Amino acid sequence: MTAIEIAHPGDPSVLRAVRRPVPEPAAGEVLIRVAAAGINRPDVLQRQGAYPPPPGVTDIPGLEVAGTVVAAAPDVAWPQPGAGVCALLAGGGYAGYAVAPALQCLPIPPGLDAVEAAVLPETFFTVYLNVFERAALKAGEVLLVHGGASGIGTTAIAMGRAQGARVLVTAGSDARCAACLRLGAERAFNYRSTDFVAEVRAATVGHGADVILDMVGGGYVPRNIEAAAVEGRIALIAVQGGTRAEIDLRRVLVRRLTLTGATLRPQGVPAKGRLAAALRERIWPWLAAGRLAPPPIHARFPLTEAAAAHELMESGAHVGKIVLVVQD
Repeated sequence: MTAIEIAHPGDPSVLRAVRRPVPEPAAGEVLIRVAAAGINRPDVLQRQGAYPPPPGVTDIPGLEVAGTVVAAAPDVAWPQPGAGVCALLAGGGYAGYAVAPALQCLPIPPGLDAVEAAVLPETFFTVYLNVFERAALKAGEVLLVHGGASGIGTTAIAMGRAQGARVLVTAGSDARCAACLRLGAERAFNYRSTDFVAEVRAATVGHGADVILDMVGGGYVPRNIEAAAVEGRIALIAVQGGTRAEIDLRRVLVRRLTLTGATLRPQGVPAKGRLAAALRERIWPWLAAGRLAPPPIHARFPLTEAAAAHELMESGAHVGKIVLVVQD
């Protein structure tokens, strides 16, 4: 099969197409003929040498795919060969075939093709875990999403709206803010030209955000505390702005805030399988009913043009997701 490997840590040019053996499913796994693979920020970090795969996981990048199951281990009841699935992986998505734990597979939702389904797992698992479970977003609450034009951000807009929340976002340009508004955000703030704390306070008449989804960290953490409502929950999922922050703990105490964080990739199959089951029960019906739309696909690249896809992601010019289409 054709696969994309990282020759050595570096810029997008280190991604190269090679021929690799088709992997074989181990116990509890299925083999998927990959139709498309989503690109995510952790893939870029892995390419740069900053986010190695967990022990025992393939060096091929790629955390989400969609396609057709072609083989299943004897102990797998579902999915069976012939099933169209999308799956969350710990690695290996940038290839013609990928193995995935059966527990981490979900059926391709009605009305979506494999390319559209390929952009669901990483962002849906992440948003559901952090916004719906850890931060317990409720209907009628205010959700603030940083990086609203990203894959995670556009997914959070859609899922937050489907939950009945008011969704506010930050983004890095007026054009990206406008895109977030078209996707359903109530308000969008250009963080380069406005103070999101003041904007959130004004938009909520002083109430603040009940839930904040933060992929920036660093200096955003004390500002999130100021933007949060009493009893607010701040969910940290990445640290693109730095790993350290200085905060006034008195503000946390007085406002009874919760600061939580989680990463998805290092978690084991049982934990991810539990999330997949929750998504299938609660969120997949929203997709089937049209209550929830998948994140927009900004661009599609052939698998062998993974370097160009990474260049686009690093440029920050995209809105939504970037997809590799497999033509093996």
